[in-house]
Amino acid sequence: MVFDSLVKGRRENLRWGEFYQGSTGNRGDLADCLARFRIDAVMHFAAFIEVGESVADPAAYYLNNVAGSLQLMQAMAQGGIRRMVYSSSAAVYGSPLRVPIDEEHPLTPLSPYGWSKQMVETMLADFGTAWGLRSMALRYFNAAGAAASGEIGEQHTPESHLIPRILEAALAGDRPVTVYGTNYPTPDGTCIRDYIHVTDLARAHVLALEYLLDGGPGGAFNLGQGQGASVMEVVRKAAEITGRPIAVEPAARRPGDPPVLVASNEKARRELGWMPEHSSLDNIVATAWKWHRKMKGLA
Repeated sequence: MVFDSLVKGRRENLRWGEFYQGSTGNRGDLADCLARFRIDAVMHFAAFIEVGESVADPAAYYLNNVAGSLQLMQAMAQGGIRRMVYSSSAAVYGSPLRVPIDEEHPLTPLSPYGWSKQMVETMLADFGTAWGLRSMALRYFNAAGAAASGEIGEQHTPESHLIPRILEAALAGDRPVTVYGTNYPTPDGTCIRDYIHVTDLARAHVLALEYLLDGGPGGAFNLGQGQGASVMEVVRKAAEITGRPIAVEPAARRPGDPPVLVASNEKARRELGWMPEHSSLDNIVATAWKWHRKMKGLA
């Protein structure tokens, strides 16, 4: 079943199972939901995710991401639910000391968003010691792409993720894509990120849950492709796939953005048997383009 406040989510995206509208900030909603349904494990995706917004409004991020997670864990402990798969983030690493980044890399977030994710990982460990909670913290790198069917894709209001912004510009044809920072210490001066297709992320969550149900101890796992692409490389790939020119407009760096984030995914491959099978940049952009065209009635 799905528990969602619909503050950011969309009811029409729910395809299976029952739905309960509630907030992790409301202890009564959590208690009622967990009492009503027989829950064996929780996959915790509920969080605000915008780095820049977290810098401007840290209180919202600590209240929603950290306090909301605390209430969820308390409700789980009271209900005897001892398995959680948690959506963490590469933002816990901050500006990397080495690339690719493995799970033993120091955690030095650069933004309240990153700190909120690191804090919840710490809470998970503490709840494990105190109440036997076993958890998997899945550290996403840059989630991207859309369902191959074109049925579900990214919808943020306002849109802040790079690939949807590029494709929106390609569809509009009359506005450039803003590139935040062109003087990073990278080959073309723009940020390098490790893009991972949402289908591969979904598969990793199934494997993580099976790992816990089979008695696995839990831990932190990177979910990334293992290689990066710069902002300008993504722009050029989008122009190639869409067949449309895409103009760019340079802007200042955004606070909290490190120059390079690329994962080592060896631990997830080794311990979960996970492999990113759908995460080539071509496939990520192509599936996202199919989704955006469908949304505009062009598919």
